[in-house]
Formats: sequence, C-alpha cells, structure tokens
Amino acid sequence: MIALLFSTLITFINIYTALLFIRILLSWFPNINWFDPPFSILSQLTDPYLNIFRNIIPPLGGLDFSPILALLLLQVVQSVIPSLQSLIAMQGGFGM
Repeated sequence: MIALLFSTLITFINIYTALLFIRILLSWFPNINWFDPPFSILSQLTDPYLNIFRNIIPPLGGLDFSPILALLLLQVVQSVIPSLQSLIAMQGGFGM
C-alpha cells in the first residue's frame, strides 16, 4: 500500500516535470497564444506552481528564473521519497 502511494507520487512528479519542460520550451516562442487550447491547459496546470517561485524571484531583465527553482524542488522531493519510503517501512508503515 505504501509502496503504491510512493510509486504514484514519483510517477506524478515525473509527468509534472515533463509538463514543466514543455511549458519552458514553448515559452521561447513568443507567437504562442496561451489562451488557446492545448496551450491554455498546459498553462493552467503549470502556472500556479511556477507563480510560487515567481513571487520569490521575479523575472530579471526579461528572464524568468523561477522554472529553475521549481524543477530543483521537484528533483529534491523525488530524491527524498525513497528514503522516506524506507524509513516508513522500517517503522512499520502508517500504523496499520
């Protein structure tokens, strides 16, 4: 049960990381209208997470460095999950 939960979380992080990369690559094309599908869907999925980091580091000189922090945090969480999973397994799960 716990293994399934952590496996699902890692899969979600992998998919979300891919969506962020697509969003970052598409931002290099200024003629994209972010209000048209499928771009609006991608924007709705990724912008709330990126906005957290845009509030920490605003764009400098027209360059947005927030995706770097966003991806870094996802990678840190993904690398901590196996350790957390083994720690919970050693303690006998969630008390079940």
